[in-house]
Amino acid sequence: MLRTRIAVSGSSGLIGAALVRSLRADGHEVTRLVRRPARAGDEVEWDPGRGYVDVAGLVGCDAVVHLAGAGVGDRRWTEAYKREIRDSRVLGTAAIAEAVASLDTPPRILLSGSAIGFYGDTGDRAVDESAPPGEGFLPSVCEEWEAATAAAEEAGVRTVHARTGLVVARRGGAWGRLFPLFKAGLGGRMGNGRQYWSFIALHDHIAALRHVLETETLSGPVNLTGPDPVTNAEVTAAMGRVLHRPTLFTAPAPALRVALGDFAGDVLGSQRVLPARLLDSGFTFAFPGIDAAVRAALR
Repeated sequence: MLRTRIAVSGSSGLIGAALVRSLRADGHEVTRLVRRPARAGDEVEWDPGRGYVDVAGLVGCDAVVHLAGAGVGDRRWTEAYKREIRDSRVLGTAAIAEAVASLDTPPRILLSGSAIGFYGDTGDRAVDESAPPGEGFLPSVCEEWEAATAAAEEAGVRTVHARTGLVVARRGGAWGRLFPLFKAGLGGRMGNGRQYWSFIALHDHIAALRHVLETETLSGPVNLTGPDPVTNAEVTAAMGRVLHRPTLFTAPAPALRVALGDFAGDVLGSQRVLPARLLDSGFTFAFPGIDAAVRAALR
């Protein structure tokens, strides 16, 4: 990839921060969208709630990567927090897409975050990008989230929806909560453990984002998951093997529902999602298996 200027929202999050480090290490110029007045030369102010973006700060960008949004697993799902999850994604994405579309010379690509929550509970059935949306709160949010990029697509900007799975990382995201529990010997399966988890190593996720930026033939939905989804019971066993800890504890389904509210349905649900378009476009995973992904997170 030639050295370029790339704008990134959500740059303080798990994935955004890692992407910014990766891009800058290779000499790319990164502009960070921040939700406050810009205080540094690499910052651009935006306010997703108001639909505001300082468009002048995007002039000259070759790509925009939009990763901002309220964390799905950060808090118990009340009706108020579900509204925050939806609005942070839909309103923020619409603001970014409209800002991109308004530029005299728009960027070549808008790479916008999405999630495998689009597919809902797939049980044992493997799905790829050709599958329709599922039913429930997260699928409906993902549909609206992806539709919010319409202004950029209509302006002729190559638009990609990065449908992210469970990112295996030592800090941040769902796995960042699992590691301390398993290290303390308190980890175990959730519910019956038969639900599929579609994981991806953080290293592979960043490499996949960069692959998408560079691959002109990719547009529309792209699943950012590893090639071999495993069950929660298999995740539990792998964590025990790699960390050399017992995995005797379980989190019963009723307890999860009390602790997590509606989000428990997604923790206990099964998503067996395959990265068909990534593989077809020539992407190679460095850490395709669950043991390798967990070990990579500990480096």
